[in-house]
Amino acid sequence: QVQLVESGGGLVQAGGSLKLSCAASGTIFSIDVMGWYRQAPGKQRELVAVISSRDSTHYADSVKGRFTISRDNAKNTVYLQMDSLKPEDTGVYYCNAEISLLVATAPNDYWGQGTQVTVSS
Repeated sequence: QVQLVESGGGLVQAGGSLKLSCAASGTIFSIDVMGWYRQAPGKQRELVAVISSRDSTHYADSVKGRFTISRDNAKNTVYLQMDSLKPEDTGVYYCNAEISLLVATAPNDYWGQGTQVTVSS
């Protein structure tokens, strides 16, 4: 059984910073892509940033230059450093990871429970 546990959300003023963490635990053989998605009230879930196992990154245009995704493979953890936060960054942030439980098997998608980020103006 695999679990993704997020932490680091909270309330911050516009222009402030937060750092999210997501740790994967369980019987894990390997983790491919890890990423962060967010869902604002009344909107669909959207990609924020992803990072491959070789540290190749991709960001949504709306967060480029403000957010930084990184990972620690030894800890099965992905981070999201969020700077210059804006009210429109408010939402529930979800961690995602493509995880293989056994050698030579295709990875499955796993999601965290979500952590609330609220940016006040």
